[in-house]
Amino acid sequence: MEKNSLQLTLDNKVIFSSNGKWLYPLFDLENFLSTGNFNPAKCTLYDKIIGKASALLIIRLGIKKVNGGIVSERAESAFKNWKIEYTVEKHVKLIDCKTEELLKSISDPEEVYRIIKKRAGI
Repeated sequence: MEKNSLQLTLDNKVIFSSNGKWLYPLFDLENFLSTGNFNPAKCTLYDKIIGKASALLIIRLGIKKVNGGIVSERAESAFKNWKIEYTVEKHVKLIDCKTEELLKSISDPEEVYRIIKKRAGI
């Protein structure tokens, strides 16, 4: 069974999933988590492609355990800096995306969040 591009599990049960594009699934996840029914620190997130922007948005959401499909070096560095437990299926130097380049020198999850929300028109 193929996974969605993003899914959140709690006790090995999928509680949220999305097949959206770019970073929109993480904004959808933020809305889901705002209901307050789940503690993100107790959940595990799978994301098919994780660049630096995704990593910092995941960190901002309070998720402490991540499984990534394709993960950039910048994303891994962010996970290490914030002490996030993560696994990777495929390591890449960079995600070929304007967002990855735009955020190369930014490490604050809140600043990244503001920049990405503005780019997304949210």
